[in-house]
Amino acid sequence: MRTGSEYRDAVRDGRRIWVMGEGLIEDVTVHPATSPMVDEYVAWYDRHRDPEWREILLTPPDAGGVRAPWAFALPKTSADLRAMGRSYSATIFLTAGNMTHTPGYGNLIALGILDVVQQRKVSSEQIASAARYRELIAATGRFLTFSAGAATIGYRLREDPGERAALRVVRETSAGLVLSGKVGMHTSPVYAEDVYIGAHSGVDRDGHRATFVVPVNAPGVTVLCRKVSARHANPFLAPLSSRFDELDGQMWLDEVLVPWDRVFLTEPSPDPIASWCFWHQLYAWLAKAEFTLGLALACAHAMGLADHEPTIEHLIDLVIDVQTVRSCQTAAELDPDFTAEGYSVPGRAHVAAGSIAMQKARQRMAEILRIVPGSSLVVAPSDKDLAAPEVGAGLEESFGGGEYSALQRAALLQLAADHVASALDGRESAFELHANGGLQAWRARLRRSFARYNELANGVTRALSLDMPVIDMNGLRNIAIPQRRPVAPAAGQTQDPNAKAR
Repeated sequence: MRTGSEYRDAVRDGRRIWVMGEGLIEDVTVHPATSPMVDEYVAWYDRHRDPEWREILLTPPDAGGVRAPWAFALPKTSADLRAMGRSYSATIFLTAGNMTHTPGYGNLIALGILDVVQQRKVSSEQIASAARYRELIAATGRFLTFSAGAATIGYRLREDPGERAALRVVRETSAGLVLSGKVGMHTSPVYAEDVYIGAHSGVDRDGHRATFVVPVNAPGVTVLCRKVSARHANPFLAPLSSRFDELDGQMWLDEVLVPWDRVFLTEPSPDPIASWCFWHQLYAWLAKAEFTLGLALACAHAMGLADHEPTIEHLIDLVIDVQTVRSCQTAAELDPDFTAEGYSVPGRAHVAAGSIAMQKARQRMAEILRIVPGSSLVVAPSDKDLAAPEVGAGLEESFGGGEYSALQRAALLQLAADHVASALDGRESAFELHANGGLQAWRARLRRSFARYNELANGVTRALSLDMPVIDMNGLRNIAIPQRRPVAPAAGQTQDPNAKAR
């Protein structure tokens, strides 16, 4: 796998990036809006060559003594999933859960593409292209990110229903399809090299939904990203937000050529391709939760509340939330699903249950961390204030004491504030309300993946001393996931309740 410096060179590729409020970014490796996150991805790659990380991030040596990154493995067993999960957990925790799309996430997208085209068997060429692309990702560490392909609001409100899809085929050539359109929000397109545009883009071909892998630097591509999360210029006051900003964005395509070996015919729902991605995503949510628990424990100690019973109750609430999701992840890896080709998929019902638990708990967990430090969370000083002759001594009296200097206690408080009371936290909270459909979609995924309806219902009736009808509740699994963003009808038209989401 490449080094961090090789990744840095790779994103100096002439890409056209516009950040709201900043304008056109000529070089993402040096612009202050993007360079800190580039540095974090550089560190992610280089960590795989650090001897201290070897046992967590690399597979055991093969016959030739070669160790490969777990992040780019092709899981075939529960043990593979466990090892991959440990690598995600360890690396994402370092970011407080803010690096949700690691380069390893791209491997899981590519694995999902391969699995779906193998199951649909559209053509041997499709399968071979998907296999080669995943092998490219694994061999080089090329960074791929995921977009479901949903249309932007302006497209969804167009008068002509036939023009509401995110993408349209401009023309077909011997080299591939030429596409134009606008694809809605997805994460880290600034830092990725490829974007997978999924089934919601609305392009059908030969009775299948066409999906695409598009290089960020392809001619005709522009990436437009949200404004930078507001942060103080002093990293002491912004220890997380000064480093981690994934810059969610849209992708605009203006007659972009997508080669045939990057066109994958799948199905209208992107969920099958995202099966492994949902597992990785839950590790990011869990990392944020565990970081929240760790900060609450540290703040309880620093504020002299380690023996304070109400504070202890808050801490135990956090432990329950963390342990619930951690248990779901463990169950997903020990009780996996398997594809027809023998790939090990983290148990979908377990991942869905963990995702629902996390989405229900996340706001409460943040609120607890805002409560534990008290008002000191709001008024904690910076390192420069503590060094100022005018107020430094007084601040030392206000914030020092016990086992902590004022600088130590202030640093911890600023870390907590940046984690749960900053623009970075607000972005993460708002984004997760929309990511992959929100709580409603996760409940539908659990409904579809839970496999014991009939077993449990008929098990109950067998306890009666009567002949009972055989119960078949599998219909619960076949109900479609609710349409989250209905396309608004034109004036005078009635929305078709059976219309497919795009």
